[in-house]
Amino acid sequence: MIQVYYVRQKLPRGLGDAVLQARAFVNGDPFAVLLADDIIDGPTPCLVQMQQVARRYPGMVVAVMEVPREQTSSYGIIEGTAVVPGVWEVTGLVEKPEPADAPSNLAIVGRYILTPGIFDAIEHTEPGKNGEVQLTDALQAMLPFKKVYACEFKGTRYDIGDQMGLLKANVALALKRPELAGDLRQFLSETLETIFD
Repeated sequence: MIQVYYVRQKLPRGLGDAVLQARAFVNGDPFAVLLADDIIDGPTPCLVQMQQVARRYPGMVVAVMEVPREQTSSYGIIEGTAVVPGVWEVTGLVEKPEPADAPSNLAIVGRYILTPGIFDAIEHTEPGKNGEVQLTDALQAMLPFKKVYACEFKGTRYDIGDQMGLLKANVALALKRPELAGDLRQFLSETLETIFD
């Protein structure tokens, strides 16, 4: 029911560069970026929550969640001013800061609503952390020209790029499926009995 186009990023030059590869498919419209290694399960899809923010506050939107301060060096981190509960107007972004340098503990996770101007910003963004073109740095460069909002989504995020995150996502989501839940619960119960006997 949809047309699917794909493009390969020829070299691993970072998320910003990967987004830039899709420029020809966007046709000058706002677009969403969903990173496949972040599974977000919530009562309302994360992207729908972000669209609600974008309708109320025109600009670009990033999904955020609180992380322990010692984990800030694994994420893009925002600095912002609260607009309403769960929504911030972003005043700064920094990629993978050390905990002592992090402006907050609000971490960007793999969902973005962007406008086409981001492509020019990416083209002018020098490689940053890890020698990669960071989308966070391009968003920072756009702040004087375009508002960016952060949406603290309601739901559970699973990092399936991490082995434990992948296991948790599989179990948690399978337990929500009626055709799988009964057998899986029985298997888990029997497995736990074996472990603790």
